[in-house]
Amino acid sequence: MRAVVAVLLFVTAAHAALWGVFQQKEQAPDFTGMLPSVSYAPFEGTAHPDVDNIPSAERIRADMKTLSTMTKAIRLYSSTGGVEMVPPIAAEFGIKVMVGAWIDKDKDRNEREIVSAINLARRNSNVIGVVVGNETVYRGEQVPIENLALEPEEAARLLREETQRDLDAEAQPKPKDQEIDPVKWGRDENNVHRLAKLVQRVKKSVNVPVTTGEIWNVWRDHPQLGYSVDFIAAHVLPYWENFSDKQAVDQAVDRYNLLREKFPGKRIMIAEFGWPSAGYNLLNANPGTFEQASVLRNFVARADAIGMEYNIVEGIDQPWKFFEGGVGPYWGILNAAREPKFSWTGPIVNPDYWKLATIALLVGILMSLPILKLPDPTILQVTLLAITANGVGAWVSNVFAFWNGHYFVFGSAFALTLGLILLVPLILIAMARIEEVAAIAFGRPPRRLIVKGAPMAPATIGETVSVPKVSIHIPAYFEPPEMLIETLDAIARLDYPNFECVVIINNTPDPAFWQPIQDHCRALGERFVFINAEKVKGFKAGALRIAMDRTAVDAEIIAIIDADYVVDPDWLKDLVPVFADPRVGLVQAPQDHRDQDRSLMHYIMNGEYAGFFDIGMVQRNEENAIIVHGTMCLIRRAAMDMAGGWAGDTICEDTDLGLAIQEQGWLTHYTNHRYGRGLLPDTYEAFKKQRHRWAYGGFQIVKKHWRRFLPGASRLSGDQKREFALGWLNWLGAESLGVVVAILNLIWVPIVAFADIAIPDKILTLPIIAAFVVSLGHFLTMYRLRVPVKTGQMLGAMVAAMSVQWTVCRAVAQGLITEHLPFARTSKGGLSRMSIEFQAFWEAVIGVLLLLGAAVLVVTNNAKQIREIYIFAGVLVLESLPFLSAVAIAILESSRINSFSFWRNTGVRTAELIGLRPVSLPSVGPPPPVATVASEVHREVS
Repeated sequence: MRAVVAVLLFVTAAHAALWGVFQQKEQAPDFTGMLPSVSYAPFEGTAHPDVDNIPSAERIRADMKTLSTMTKAIRLYSSTGGVEMVPPIAAEFGIKVMVGAWIDKDKDRNEREIVSAINLARRNSNVIGVVVGNETVYRGEQVPIENLALEPEEAARLLREETQRDLDAEAQPKPKDQEIDPVKWGRDENNVHRLAKLVQRVKKSVNVPVTTGEIWNVWRDHPQLGYSVDFIAAHVLPYWENFSDKQAVDQAVDRYNLLREKFPGKRIMIAEFGWPSAGYNLLNANPGTFEQASVLRNFVARADAIGMEYNIVEGIDQPWKFFEGGVGPYWGILNAAREPKFSWTGPIVNPDYWKLATIALLVGILMSLPILKLPDPTILQVTLLAITANGVGAWVSNVFAFWNGHYFVFGSAFALTLGLILLVPLILIAMARIEEVAAIAFGRPPRRLIVKGAPMAPATIGETVSVPKVSIHIPAYFEPPEMLIETLDAIARLDYPNFECVVIINNTPDPAFWQPIQDHCRALGERFVFINAEKVKGFKAGALRIAMDRTAVDAEIIAIIDADYVVDPDWLKDLVPVFADPRVGLVQAPQDHRDQDRSLMHYIMNGEYAGFFDIGMVQRNEENAIIVHGTMCLIRRAAMDMAGGWAGDTICEDTDLGLAIQEQGWLTHYTNHRYGRGLLPDTYEAFKKQRHRWAYGGFQIVKKHWRRFLPGASRLSGDQKREFALGWLNWLGAESLGVVVAILNLIWVPIVAFADIAIPDKILTLPIIAAFVVSLGHFLTMYRLRVPVKTGQMLGAMVAAMSVQWTVCRAVAQGLITEHLPFARTSKGGLSRMSIEFQAFWEAVIGVLLLLGAAVLVVTNNAKQIREIYIFAGVLVLESLPFLSAVAIAILESSRINSFSFWRNTGVRTAELIGLRPVSLPSVGPPPPVATVASEVHREVS
């Protein structure tokens, strides 16, 4: 225990040290003065100002009090909708105001804005200017001619000039790359002339400077606009031009100097400069609190040094600007709670960094506590588990950071919440798989596993111990007679003195299927009991109940095998002695198959089955929590009676009974030695139907037994409950989640591709990739350590395992909405033929859609190169793999390459082509003499 605690403390300390090592700290020029101006909008929340976001005087007054300690002036963008209250309230705190009039295509609103802006400039002495329109030309919002207050003749002349300008532009040759499009320039120039006349209209009505706000290149390309205003209000936002935070200040100064050269003697103001604190990258431009602090502090120092007049966009975050891409709400130097995002002096650091580190460490410690309950763990095992727990803690801290550092409308909050809810079980599954890797790769060897040839514990049969009678039950339904006869012959060869065999053929009226079996049972002797039951209800369980009624009264152990299983002679001799311990209620041996060489598909199928029996069952056996899978199973009759016998309310009656026996407190044991081998499903369709039955039956069992997992409801231990719960989650939950998340991500593709909304990589997409890597590593590691198969079969098994994801999810969905489905027999023995229908149609549809979605994301993201979108595209590709695996197997089944003879022949031909094998050529010499042939014939006749 001391060693375990020491490891946990070491990993926690290392985790804390990593937080210290990776803490960002950056130097930047200090700023202790007052900013000359910041943009201000008095709105709160995510509602749009045009809808129902009306500011209150109290809110504005509180904001002015806060901003009065930071800036000398503010810039507004509108003069209606409550914003008109700002100038008089700002005057109370000595703040100057640059009034704005919002201009768009709505002439009535424009008129209200213009009139209000003029009145504010006239009535408030702290108004130092009027900005008519904001990026009106850049947005292509043509100013309505009605707002220009022109005389009819002047309006007609303006329209004629615009028409001529458009004709001249259309006559220009098409632009080459990087040149200005003359048609677009003509449209913009028309709007520039209209905007210039609107500015002139306002200038006549006020005694303060009047301008308009436009991006720097609009002023450069349309000098007429610069000549029409009192000063140039240029917007320089390096983020939107794909400049990095290291290049931002140089770019702004360069554009400022360009405009000074373009308009010598003109007053130049950088009316918007800023950097977002959150959102997605745009090529080389990375948003972030650190980047924002560094850019603004360096910019202010450079601007003050050269005497630049500027306005910082913006004073306070505006959550309602979610429509401006991922960064729209995050340009403020204060967050929406009116708290500073960074300090203007000293090193730039994250003020919440160590709070997040504390959350990560506490969650890591909390997730590590179950390690203390592990029985005799190794140092490496504890280390891996502790690292995993602390990794989850780091993820949780990132969730907190993202949640606290972002603003959400209902849709984004719902999507994020749903994503996190779906991630929780995914992370639990990943942790369970890492725990299994730690236990198998670094933990102690299995202690409860029955190993062939090892001394039997706690007791053996011995000479003085009676040999209990075993009743072997074989249910059959339309099984090939020759296959079942082979099974019966193997039973007859058992090296065990005290057994009977009850064969029950149910609901099989065709004598061709049951008559040969009846005759063979008679030939084998009185130990073999034949039953042919018609109209049996309850599927396989109903047949087994009838077999129990015909079982010898002195039989103490019931053995169950499927009709296709050929058992080894020492099956009962080796395993029945385990029941010498009166606490043992059940002993299970694994399934295996003797026909994996039928085809490549059957070969990888058998490899997939082996993983469950050599990995999962061995580990579950350590906690007395094995899953009973019917065939090759030995059950104490008393345990079966106590559990209520075979129940017919699920289609997995064997697993149902096994769990019921464990709920009664009986011990169960498992061996991974193969004591019998059956037949694989004939086709991929049969393979999927069998997996569907198992998954649907498993979900039925969850619904039936979940109450027995409540405290005091059964004799299951905490470890048993945990194993069953994680097992169901790891199988039913993981496969269902994979499909649900894939479909949800498909729905999300057009939003990400066309609405400028990126998935937050750290908390949603990267965990999905991490979970996939964990699953891949778990599969490969476990197979290498536990499953004795070749590398090719292992990789094929991985494809087969992934291929049933859609099948399992469909079974779970049907289990949610239905109570019972008919029992579907798995076709074996070569009776069924491959269906003419393609067996992976829906998997193909979903898989192709996922790949198309990834392609759409990559293509639409080429211009912006947002990392989160590339990662999301990668997630879609990973999510397509299970669906495409099903498609691959369905194609393989009907292909020539499914035959081993194809590969043998291909190998021979390849060897011949490269000279490794001599080529057999037909003889081209003269034919043998006729006389010799005649002589040989003569001798044979004589």
